[in-house]
Amino acid sequence: MAFDNMDLAAFKGVWVFCEQREGKLMPTDLELISEGRKLADELGSDLTGVLLGDKVDGLCAELGGYGADKVILVDDPALGVYTTDAYTDVICELVQKYKPEVFLIGATNIGRDLGPRCAARLHTGLCADCTHLDVDTSIYQDFLKNNSVLDDARIATTTTAMVMGEKKDVTKEMKMTRPAFGGNLMATIICPRFRPSMATVRPGVLKKGTFDQAKADAVQVVKEAANIDAASLKTKVVEVVKEARKLVDLVGADYIVSIGRGIASDVEKGKALAEELADVLGGVVGGSRVAIDSGWLTADHQVGQTGKTVHPKVYIALGISGAIQHKAGMQDSELIIAVNKDASAPIFEIADYGITGDLFEVAPLLIESFKAAKEA
Repeated sequence: MAFDNMDLAAFKGVWVFCEQREGKLMPTDLELISEGRKLADELGSDLTGVLLGDKVDGLCAELGGYGADKVILVDDPALGVYTTDAYTDVICELVQKYKPEVFLIGATNIGRDLGPRCAARLHTGLCADCTHLDVDTSIYQDFLKNNSVLDDARIATTTTAMVMGEKKDVTKEMKMTRPAFGGNLMATIICPRFRPSMATVRPGVLKKGTFDQAKADAVQVVKEAANIDAASLKTKVVEVVKEARKLVDLVGADYIVSIGRGIASDVEKGKALAEELADVLGGVVGGSRVAIDSGWLTADHQVGQTGKTVHPKVYIALGISGAIQHKAGMQDSELIIAVNKDASAPIFEIADYGITGDLFEVAPLLIESFKAAKEA
């Protein structure tokens, strides 16, 4: 029977692709499972984790503990290391068999490769690099009220949309929000004609839920065969070579000191102050897009819509004006301290503590204050 992806009523449930590497789950998996649980509850459906790999059955309970009702497990030596062809073949076969309504994939290097290939083969839409997801329209409208400049009258119209020239009720469509036009706007995308609705979600933008041992014990595991035709595979992984350079872990850091255009007058001194301050706090150094584009820091240090989204306990912004792209990547930090010579800088709009002054004068004072506090 042909796969009819326009029979919307035949598709039920929320799926999350659970990426593993060397037999370990990626942090994004648990963020997506937690978000998938929310979406499944809004739809009144089940949440399923999709796990491919070799000897990875021991990971199923953890996915259940964070919200999955069920895990579809495909355990095969050919899936131990990711290849586009093998993973696409298996996942598309599963989608055609079970027909999920929503399918979420982490926007990791693997997810950015796998998501578009599956969407193209299944002839459905995919919204890439999402930063926010909703199904229930009332919840989405609350999101708009707090995060957009739309007035209430315009927000009230979001229950419908024009689809192929006809007005359609979209109250139960998945609303996928992502940066657009270089991060200057946020756009919300729907996929009203085909299923599943697919999205890749940026790592770090969603929060991991709380582990529940009872749910871990109760998770249902459904084992499926890989059914891989080796002759159809175009690539084979011969060797995995890891890069020796250590990348900064912004997403997992509790303390981040970020630098921006304000260090331009003395870049090396500005970087040194940021590194010393981060070292005192036991944290890491981040940067705005300007800092990365100018070559002051490598790309793995970038915070913002085109970089990493972070949720540290303390975020210190040194010489960062606070463009919307940067704020979107750090505004959910528990405590924000901003230092800028411009008293009208947008960063002060979201800062818990704002210091108007020269960062080259203020940063040494912060370093000494934190050192004294630690010694007290």
